[in-house]
Amino acid sequence: MLNDFKNKLLLGETYKTLKKLPDSCVDLGITSPPYNKQEKNNGGLVSKVIYDKFADRVPEKEYQQGQVEVLNEIFRVTKEGGSFFYNHKVRWDNGEMIHPMDWLRHTKWSIKQEIVWDRTIAGNIRGWRFWQVEERIYWLYKPIKNNKIGRELESKDAKMTSIWRNVPENKNPHPAPFPIWMPARIILSMLKEKNSIVLDPYVGSGTTCVAAKILGFDYIGIDMSESYINYAKGRVENSYKEVDKIEKEKSLHQVKKTFKQRKLDGEYKPKTRKPTLK
Repeated sequence: MLNDFKNKLLLGETYKTLKKLPDSCVDLGITSPPYNKQEKNNGGLVSKVIYDKFADRVPEKEYQQGQVEVLNEIFRVTKEGGSFFYNHKVRWDNGEMIHPMDWLRHTKWSIKQEIVWDRTIAGNIRGWRFWQVEERIYWLYKPIKNNKIGRELESKDAKMTSIWRNVPENKNPHPAPFPIWMPARIILSMLKEKNSIVLDPYVGSGTTCVAAKILGFDYIGIDMSESYINYAKGRVENSYKEVDKIEKEKSLHQVKKTFKQRKLDGEYKPKTRKPTLK
């Protein structure tokens, strides 16, 4: 049954399509859902975000409940010990802050880390708050036997900080794509077994699936827009054209010698404290 979905880009509404997937079939998920920004124009530097086949202007309570339901379905289809990386942002409505943690704490996931994506975009010249240049990436984890810590990252991956500084995608027909270095960084850090499957339930222009294919992993993508699915299929089929975009990210996941190896080689000498006089 899983072969019906593996390495496929599936046309359909996210929640209903997830319901068709078998339990515990996915190793890693990465996505950025519509933010429910009410299709507002944010000023001269940021244009309206208008999706094909979807109106990003749902009542907030309904939006958050829908996200909880989707995230819980993703939890079901994820293997124990698997992770899901969820890109979202802090929003405001009539002066009230709306934070992704407002609904993430109501899901079945263990929230392992909040990563700040510093998009390094141009500053604004006016506004009611300091110009917001960051988004958030939440590392959600499905524990094994209630062990919420999970495995230790390899040194080459753990050296990445919790602030990721890089620019967003700017040459893409999708209104809100994330850049390919992001799923590449996550996949490189999380997956070691080559038969692993990566899921993107709001696949959009297919960036996650392109990164997965280039790095040698299987994928499943879902979107309700036929035009986005067709565009994503074209990108995946021509993924070789984007290999160079990932090479720079791969070069960051290297260390000359781990802390453990330095200790074994006698290069690490712990500092000794001088006794204090009383």
